Amino acid sequence: MGPSLRSTALVALHYQNDILHPDGKIRLGFGQDATNRTGVIDAARRLLGGARALGLPIVHVRTARSAIAGTFRENAPIFRNVVALGAVIEGEWGSEFFEELAPLPNETVVVHNRVNGFYESSLEMRLREIGADRLIMSGVATNSCVEHTARHAADIGYDVIVAEDACSASRRDVHEAALFNIGLIGSVTTVSDLVLAKFQ
Repeated sequence: MGPSLRSTALVALHYQNDILHPDGKIRLGFGQDATNRTGVIDAARRLLGGARALGLPIVHVRTARSAIAGTFRENAPIFRNVVALGAVIEGEWGSEFFEELAPLPNETVVVHNRVNGFYESSLEMRLREIGADRLIMSGVATNSCVEHTARHAADIGYDVIVAEDACSASRRDVHEAALFNIGLIGSVTTVSDLVLAKFQ
């Protein structure tokens, strides 16, 4: 493994049943009629496979909340919508990882319940333990958890790369706007380019 890979980790955000599966409660543009669903899942699968082939550490971030009333802060529309839909409840199928993109037994899993993957979670601690200073990120939705987590990562000193084709949002223009914003604090590339360059 080259010097530039020793400090690189892949952070995969919210590849979960309620978000990716056609029967999920949120779906974020990934219903059965979503033309880009298969492409995004395939790109994410290739990204995970490429990282594993190179021995890169992978951190899978999953969002989940308690079903107990009053234990989940509903201070914003996005959180109220999650509750109204009955989505990502801990212990239920919807909060579990989407089977095709699920972590392997030796890979790190972080659970949180806000938009930002770092907020009130063990993500930063896990990345510090790994020794990462460069993060490759992917996930759903681009304008939500991916952008929010990427911004936080840049603020605390990480170099950020986002694999755009392994991300998606409810609309193409929203996806592209988020990628533009991410380009101001990191870099945006494709899975194919990352794999061809062997993540250098």
